[in-house]
Amino acid sequence: MVDPIWWFYLFWIPDYLQRERGLHLTQIGLPILVIYVISDLGSIGRGWLSSSLIRRNFSVNAARKWAMLVCALCVLPVAIVFRVSGRWPATLLIGLAAAGHQGFSANLFTLPSDLFPSRAVASVVGIGGMAGAVGGMLIAEIVGHVLQWTGSYMVPFLIAASAYLIGLMLIHALSPKLLPAQIGQL
Repeated sequence: MVDPIWWFYLFWIPDYLQRERGLHLTQIGLPILVIYVISDLGSIGRGWLSSSLIRRNFSVNAARKWAMLVCALCVLPVAIVFRVSGRWPATLLIGLAAAGHQGFSANLFTLPSDLFPSRAVASVVGIGGMAGAVGGMLIAEIVGHVLQWTGSYMVPFLIAASAYLIGLMLIHALSPKLLPAQIGQL
């Protein structure tokens, strides 16, 4: 659910900055750089958060889900980015959302090793990566159509803001305690 949002950021933020913020192609470099530096910090910091909580005797379940919740909450403000005036407030909100995405992903990538035996981890990650790539293709198409129909980035940003909380709710519904899967011998 969240990979398509990253692809949205990768492919559509330059267009957003040009179309909605009036930046020319030669002017989007610095805002894009700021977004990616903030996202790097989010990846490192939020990846560290769950490990830190585990060291403080939180269960793996609680540590991962609390870290993912913090990341999902960091993404929520991107819902209003289309209404914010000024390029830098918008850039910083998108950067915060990108940081939330990267932190969420850092914790999401640890779930297969928490839930599956080592012999299955690569397959689980591969299937998830494939699903994310398909989602990335679909989001490109969806955003293009939404922009044609509405002329606004409102819907894509609302989708981006909500995907992480929905994803976390699905993770919790599918594995409330993050107990390792029991895979029998074939």
